[in-house]
Amino acid sequence: MGSMRQYYSAVVERNVVFEEIFHSEPYEVGWATELIIFVRSLDGAGDGAVEVEISPDGIRWCKEGTTFELPTATDAVTFGKVSHFGNWVRLSGRTKKKFKALITFSMKE
Repeated sequence: MGSMRQYYSAVVERNVVFEEIFHSEPYEVGWATELIIFVRSLDGAGDGAVEVEISPDGIRWCKEGTTFELPTATDAVTFGKVSHFGNWVRLSGRTKKKFKALITFSMKE
C-alpha cells in the first residue's frame, strides 16, 4: 500500500479588487508536483484572462504558458491546471471590468 500524498491549499488573494493589469501575490510551490489555481469572483465579473507566471527566485517572472478566462459572474469560479512550474508561481492578468476575487492555489505532492 502506498503512502498518502501531501496536499495543501493556500489562499493567495482574498477580497482584493482587481482592475486593469494585475498580479497575484507570489507563492512558493517547489515541493508540489501538481497545482490547480482557482479564481472566484466575490463581487462583479472579470472581463479578460489570466496567465500563470513562474520564477526561480520570486522576483523575476516569465510566462509558463497556462492561461484561462476570468469568472464572468459574481460567485463564479474558474481554474487552470499546472504541472511544470519550478519554485515560485503567481497569476498575471488584465481585466476591462473591476471585480473582487478570491485566488486559491491547491497543491499536491
